[in-house]
Amino acid sequence: MARAMLEYSKTVLKKVSFDAKLFIKELQKAVSMLLPEEIEELELWLHQFITDKPELKQTLIYIKS
Repeated sequence: MARAMLEYSKTVLKKVSFDAKLFIKELQKAVSMLLPEEIEELELWLHQFITDKPELKQTLIYIKS
């Protein structure tokens, strides 16, 4: 089930990526619900996802512990 939560979080983040504030809010929710190893995987995914979205680069600070 935890794996499903990671995939769900990625799906939500993709859908709200048009709005940086909403993206941050959903990213914070995801980080609070995921296990530490899933957060690491989410961080790797996030780095790839935002390469062509400079407006979302600032969101990386919300995933760092």
